[in-house]
Amino acid sequence: MLTPPTPRRRPGPVRALTGTACLLALTLAGTALAAAPAPAADAGSPPAAESWTPGLTPAGGDDVNVRYGDGALRVSDGSVAPASLGGDRGYASAVLETHRVERPVNRVSVTLDATVPEAAGVEVDVRGRAADGTWTEWRRAAAGTPARLPRDVVDVQARLTLWNAEGEATAAVRALTLTADHAGSAAAGSAPTAAAFSARVYATREGLVGHTTANGHVITANDHFVALPSRRALSPKGSGQYSVQVCGPARCETAPVWDVGPWNTHDDHWNPSTQREQWKDLPRGLPEAQAAYEDDYNGGRDEFGRQVANPAGIDLADGTFYNVGLNDNGWVTVTYLWTDAGGDTTSFPTWGTDVSIRQQATTGSTRVASLSGPTTVRVRCQVHGELVNYDGYSNDAWSYLPDYGGYVSNIFIDVADAWLPGVPTC
Repeated sequence: MLTPPTPRRRPGPVRALTGTACLLALTLAGTALAAAPAPAADAGSPPAAESWTPGLTPAGGDDVNVRYGDGALRVSDGSVAPASLGGDRGYASAVLETHRVERPVNRVSVTLDATVPEAAGVEVDVRGRAADGTWTEWRRAAAGTPARLPRDVVDVQARLTLWNAEGEATAAVRALTLTADHAGSAAAGSAPTAAAFSARVYATREGLVGHTTANGHVITANDHFVALPSRRALSPKGSGQYSVQVCGPARCETAPVWDVGPWNTHDDHWNPSTQREQWKDLPRGLPEAQAAYEDDYNGGRDEFGRQVANPAGIDLADGTFYNVGLNDNGWVTVTYLWTDAGGDTTSFPTWGTDVSIRQQATTGSTRVASLSGPTTVRVRCQVHGELVNYDGYSNDAWSYLPDYGGYVSNIFIDVADAWLPGVPTC
């Protein structure tokens, strides 16, 4: 490893990356960039409620199997379902534009203007981005049942999920109005832990090359992603906003959550029991499918009434499956990286513009996010990966950023050391 000269900090304006650094550039829209702090509320007065109506058209890159016409959003193809679930129900999803609120909020109510036939359905999920740039999980919101977010946020985003039976009429969503306010302190037990939660989970191979995941990704051979049985931690297409570390017999891999399944779609088993969307009587870390398979929980069936044939709590794309050392379905240790509160990270400044964050410590791996300009990032650990050369500097060290679910070359960490001081090896 070649160490850059000292100091690494650049005087004056930073140039846009060119040449070799183009491999590190990312132009993905909608990545999780750090948000500027919102104005604080006046002391002694609760923030006023704020309402807005996000646009439903045109469909963006985060949308899956939706069509807009005659003033409404509908399922486009009634035969399309998330790859890991299969089935004959039509599925569509639209991630709507992010809205910056005037004051920090932690509760979101929704009003839906829609026609929903008997064989169809619509779900509204919302999430928030805190002032430090981190996203909460998605939380279900329905008429009369606001979504309560676990911490104060300055940006709010909604996601529409539509279902219909194959051959039956689809729901038609004409408008969605969101109202955000502040409901006081977060609910007891809802604060994230100091370290990311881990559990031993049975993993199955997803396969299904050529099929489409719940976030719109078309599965390729040797793909690297996972499916979890809840949309609460589904990353928008192309991003690693919600990622896991999967450790198998041979090695560990960090992979984004791009699909929903296996078996269930509302089983966020990584959350504390009181916060689980369903199956609140099960302990944290125990998937419903495992309880059904091993202990005849819920009569041995999943949320759709199907007999559970294995205890799977995670599906692995082929590349991830074989990379961690599995040749057949088996047990792995999964760390849900978005569940931490930063207790095991160290913050560092960055430099450069359009700097990519990669799924692995190589310039050729999937680009999961980008840093538009100099900012501060939280680093959990670092590894030796591909040697990167830029502007006379060479370094093979890469830092893992849990807020983005990927790695950044240490060349763009604005400190003098090539290997960051005090940061452990991944």
